[in-house]
Amino acid sequence: MKLYPLLGLVSVGLLSLSACSQNTPIKTQSTQSTKSYYVDNQPPAPTVSRVVYRQPARPTKTPVYRQRTPYQQVRRTQVKRPVEVRRAPRTVTRPTRAQPRQNSANAQTAELYAIGTKIFQNETGGRIDQLVHWNHREDFASMGIGHFTWYPAGRRQSFGNTFPGLLDHLQKNGVKLPAWVQRARFEGAPWRTRGELMRAKNTPEVRQFAQLLYNTRHLQAKYIMDRAMRAMPRLVKKTPPHLRAQVAKNLNDVANSRGGRYVLVDYVNFKGEGLNRHGGYKGKNWGLLQVLEEMRPTQVGQPALNEFADAAMRVLERRVRNSKPSRNERKWLPGWRNRTNTYRNPV
Repeated sequence: MKLYPLLGLVSVGLLSLSACSQNTPIKTQSTQSTKSYYVDNQPPAPTVSRVVYRQPARPTKTPVYRQRTPYQQVRRTQVKRPVEVRRAPRTVTRPTRAQPRQNSANAQTAELYAIGTKIFQNETGGRIDQLVHWNHREDFASMGIGHFTWYPAGRRQSFGNTFPGLLDHLQKNGVKLPAWVQRARFEGAPWRTRGELMRAKNTPEVRQFAQLLYNTRHLQAKYIMDRAMRAMPRLVKKTPPHLRAQVAKNLNDVANSRGGRYVLVDYVNFKGEGLNRHGGYKGKNWGLLQVLEEMRPTQVGQPALNEFADAAMRVLERRVRNSKPSRNERKWLPGWRNRTNTYRNPV
């Protein structure tokens, strides 16, 4: 085998490598780019240097050392038990913003029901059979939660005949009255004496009517309240000029006290408005107007309620002194005192 041709090729290759090792610039054809980057001073073109190709080294992996987990721990981690989360105790904070007030209509309805229930307790002791009644040594029947007066036909009405007005109110509000009550509404109470009424109490007609009065007790409370509120402006007008400022202040102090409306409404139902200044015994009446005139100067709140209760008892004791001894009205004083004491802590 001849090696001459092979030696010639090796020599030629060595000569070419020596030529490349010199710093002889290589002319290349430049191509102009059309993309502009808005740079004023372009850096000089880099010179082509000798490039030696090297194979990139493979990245070395960082050894990961894994710790072997004991078998018991591996088994324990496989079974996941629910973790009990203990929550912090809930603290209830009251809102700083003012709560909306109760609806005025609902508040008035609740007050009306409370007043009606209280009057029902005061007059009848909460007994249905006392809604159709006739008290001892009285010449009229006492009807309803307020024991409205109902006189027989042709009898002198010393204390006013108030029950027919209540019957009108009930009928206007859709209450169907029994036929015998409708007739007696215009003629007068169907019983002439207390004995007649007491004998008729257990009859089906009277017992049914007593149940009707119990079912309509809140309509009766509305009638009592409306009657009392209508009387308020007339109280001051009926007062002598030198007492008007005092009566007006006392009236406002009681009315603006907590539960004061019950006090005024109940006493009007209890002993009347007192607008007839010549009524009563010996020209001395015992209605609400006389209590307001009797009151001493006071303040809104508990002092006004206490003074009203005290003044009411002074007026009622004066009535007993002016009454005829044969009437024996002193026996009523303990019950009247119990009732006026409810004005100190009203509903």
